[in-house]
Amino acid sequence: MKIATYNINGINGRLDILLRWLKEADPDIVCLQELKCENNRFPERALIEAGYNAIWQGQKSWNGVAILAKSEIKELRNDLPGDDNEFTHSRYIEAFINGIVIGCIYLPNGNPWPGPKFDYKLRWFQRLTDHASDLVGRDLPVILIGDYNVMPTDLDTYKPEKYVNNALFRPETKAAYKDLVEQGWTDAIRTLHPTARIYTFWDYLRDAYGRNAGLRLDHFLLNKKSADRLVSATVDKHVRGWKGSSDHAPVWIELSEESGGPSRRGNKPSLKVEKKSSQAEVAVPPTHDLNSLLKKAPKAKMPAKLQPMKATLVREPFDDSGWLYEIKWDGYRALAVVGDGNAELISRNNISFDQFHPITDALANWNAKAIIDGEIVVLGADGKSDFSAIQNWQRRKDGQLVYHVFDILWYDGRDLRGLQLTERKAILEAVLPADDLIRLSKAFAVNGIEFFHAAEKAGIEGIMAKKADSAYSAGDRSKEWLKVKVERRQEVVIGAFTRNAGTDKLFSALAIGVYENGVLRYIGKVGTGWSEKKQKEMMAEFKPLITDVCPFDVEPDVDEPSQFRPRRLGAKPFWLKPELVCEVNIAEITSDGKVRQASFKGMRRDKNPKEVILETPTETNQIVAEATEIPNPAIAMSKTIKPEASFLDADKDSQTVKVNGCPLTFNHLSKVYWPEDGITKRDMFNYYDQVAEYMVPYLKDRPMSLNRFPNGIHGPSFYQKNVKDKVPDCMSTMPHTNDKGEEKEYLVATNKASLLWMASLGCIEINPWFSRVQSPDNPDFCIIDLDPDKQHFDQVISAALEVKKVLDAMGVPAYPKTSGSTGMHIYIPLGAKYTYDQSQMFAKIIVTLVHKQIPEYTSLERMVKNRGGKMYLDFLQNRPDATIAGVYSLRPKPGATVSMPLTWDEVRPGLMMRHFTIYNSIARLRETGDLFKGVLGTGIDLKKTLTKAKEIEL
Repeated sequence: MKIATYNINGINGRLDILLRWLKEADPDIVCLQELKCENNRFPERALIEAGYNAIWQGQKSWNGVAILAKSEIKELRNDLPGDDNEFTHSRYIEAFINGIVIGCIYLPNGNPWPGPKFDYKLRWFQRLTDHASDLVGRDLPVILIGDYNVMPTDLDTYKPEKYVNNALFRPETKAAYKDLVEQGWTDAIRTLHPTARIYTFWDYLRDAYGRNAGLRLDHFLLNKKSADRLVSATVDKHVRGWKGSSDHAPVWIELSEESGGPSRRGNKPSLKVEKKSSQAEVAVPPTHDLNSLLKKAPKAKMPAKLQPMKATLVREPFDDSGWLYEIKWDGYRALAVVGDGNAELISRNNISFDQFHPITDALANWNAKAIIDGEIVVLGADGKSDFSAIQNWQRRKDGQLVYHVFDILWYDGRDLRGLQLTERKAILEAVLPADDLIRLSKAFAVNGIEFFHAAEKAGIEGIMAKKADSAYSAGDRSKEWLKVKVERRQEVVIGAFTRNAGTDKLFSALAIGVYENGVLRYIGKVGTGWSEKKQKEMMAEFKPLITDVCPFDVEPDVDEPSQFRPRRLGAKPFWLKPELVCEVNIAEITSDGKVRQASFKGMRRDKNPKEVILETPTETNQIVAEATEIPNPAIAMSKTIKPEASFLDADKDSQTVKVNGCPLTFNHLSKVYWPEDGITKRDMFNYYDQVAEYMVPYLKDRPMSLNRFPNGIHGPSFYQKNVKDKVPDCMSTMPHTNDKGEEKEYLVATNKASLLWMASLGCIEINPWFSRVQSPDNPDFCIIDLDPDKQHFDQVISAALEVKKVLDAMGVPAYPKTSGSTGMHIYIPLGAKYTYDQSQMFAKIIVTLVHKQIPEYTSLERMVKNRGGKMYLDFLQNRPDATIAGVYSLRPKPGATVSMPLTWDEVRPGLMMRHFTIYNSIARLRETGDLFKGVLGTGIDLKKTLTKAKEIEL
């Protein structure tokens, strides 16, 4: 594989030279710099005709970068992380091409030195270095390519003494480059030519090219996965001599197709997915037959109204021995409920798919009682699923209707959701009936990256990666099931169709949006992907929904020019009630939140418009690391369906209810507070209504700090402590002068009404004082707050166990709970017998002893910058007016996690925040009761405890 970089120095003025060189050199991938053209003037058509796809980030002058490739380009990012608004001369784009991550770089030279441009250059280098640290260790080939405007050594210039004060050769610049390389990158040219004076740039002045007065400014940095494949590197110096050429010459490297293997340039590799073991398909474990597997599952009645387990979208494929890989089918997700000669297919939105009666008829003949999970698809002649065909199947009957089944949740009186995926797959394979309409979707223990590329080559939508030992979390969006898409798809709500001036088409484009914080946000238009016949079908659906009211939160200019369409087309909007959902292919979401290169794929009648949110891919490595933690089987079995009990009417969006005799009004009940999970204000109120009997004892008679999130977890938040003249008459308050001398009135919680009134203000989390109004200066408990930085949660567990060891040696009882965010809280009962200062002093003694045991990853430094990335053992929370999430409090985090009390037996590796959420916490409490009761007990004898503390030798 041949990969090149070329600072073209004005692409439109030198397009003929670029095309001439592309034809001669025939590179597979090219990074271009200094485009010197705006985005809408990039010569995409000419490059496509030359056989190259392209992505680009342009600018009228100075710079701009592009990546060209003969194969498909998946754009990953179009700038470095971080902001720097002083100058905007640098450019960086990143793409995934043929299994390689390519970063294309352009950095201006930074002259004159000293000066603000040079300072900016160093700041940009630091951003690049920070980003590169996340890339260098990837289990994928990564190459950072382009014009760095750096001469790293004396060998990289014809005359070092001439450039002493030049920004290209300053010690600071060379040091920045050196720091980057020392992360583990390989400089391709310098590695293959360690002593050669190789140049890539010759100035236009004084016949620099003729005198070979050159500089090496263009570099390839390869991580280990790509460096292992490096075969050669050189400069096409002769191109610099072409008339009218750039002052840079093209530079290129060649990689072998396989790590450590010889170059096979000119031959496309045949992608073969190697099995990880002698049996790649998952089968019944040899030590268990069907009956023994079923006996491992608890007996249970068939559950009602289950929702399917959802997967998390990640950016790129990965390979890990603990995961299985499947095809991602392009159809309708459906749970099948089978029993007593009947069967029903149910969508994610609890809609019955009765139109696919051949499948339900076949399932009804299955002599079993079961709930299975799968995808309804229509296969074309090539055997691939066709999403557009499934929408028209009932009318046309084109293609082969198939239900691909990949999981089983319940079978013959046994709840299988707590079993490992491999066990459920084994049961499914053993019991699923043989029928051409009902097929087992195989899982493979293969190389995940190769499996993805095989899917890509075959034209399949994408793959699924599932943790082999994962339980089935009904209704959850799990990190143990991941999806990697070959094409980026996005479900959207249709808010309007538009018609351009002078057109004879039924409509020209669709105005589309997604829900964000309960409102429909416009994200652009889609104007392609349908036939004339399809337009007629769609228009028939549109007509009953036409309205004068714009459904978007802000009325968009649907005729707005863009960088890709600089002129107006006279587009007129026809607003629609937001009841229709469709699916589109997109190239990217731009920085202003609009879709780019959107193409219509089909209508989604199985989706609730209110649940359509922007699906943003997450970083693969982080998600895999979180999911590959040791599972806690006891906790995994506790996962249940979201509680359905409600004290609010389901059909009202605003309601006034008397609680403890206090009239409380709950507004905007359908407003989404947790958009990733589709959890609304109503869900939050229902949770606090149900948890109140457990939670109120820890709130009663305590002043409250109100942490308000009126627009959900991603909206702005603020603390409100003074509620003077703002509380209902049925609420209590406490006057208080804080340490700044400010007079305030705090809300004092007394009952469930107090809790629900706080929730009605948008208090997602509840923050009570440690002391009560009867003894405001004497806390009821002392708290040790374990606050991690970059530590794995298992290290938080280890630190908590060290705290317990210290407290056990003192004879002090302690009660742990998850913070619901990233850490843990450990409570010690004091019984309001001591001051805050005494409590803080005691906490400091504890954490000091703990820190002596685990100094390698803990810190007592209050300032974050002084902690060196270590976990903070926080004892300073023990003060008046402190804010910490109370027990049983929800947290404003994706997943709607809960700060949950634990037994010390549960504090062990594998524990994770997501084990305790709005979905399962009430069911857990009904099983465990209140584990925190001891916190409000009589409290320790601090004098005796301190005496014991002096005797401790750990």
